[in-house]
Amino acid sequence: MKLSKKQARLRRATKFRAQHAERGTERLSVHKTSAHIYAQIISACGTKTLASASSVASKMKNGGNVDAATEIGTAIAKAAKKAKVTKVAFDRSGFKYHGRIKALADAARDGGLEF
Repeated sequence: MKLSKKQARLRRATKFRAQHAERGTERLSVHKTSAHIYAQIISACGTKTLASASSVASKMKNGGNVDAATEIGTAIAKAAKKAKVTKVAFDRSGFKYHGRIKALADAARDGGLEF
């Protein structure tokens, strides 16, 4: 049976989460829709959200573009420093590392997060 694009993406994302839960590292999880982008840092055990940022919460005019992703990347890096998190695993939730996902990751790295 052929998987749909969404099912394949969710399968890849679940595999990643299981791998990093075993290693015991915090992860920077990213989700995007056509209108907004969301990022959160989740604890190593996967039960707590340590920091979060989204284009919805920051009341951006257009949250679905690269500029918004860059702004959210810097915001999540600032929130991570406040929560005393420096090293994270980047969980792109099965999305391609391209466009908004890449912009968010680059901005988070510039903000001081290590992947």
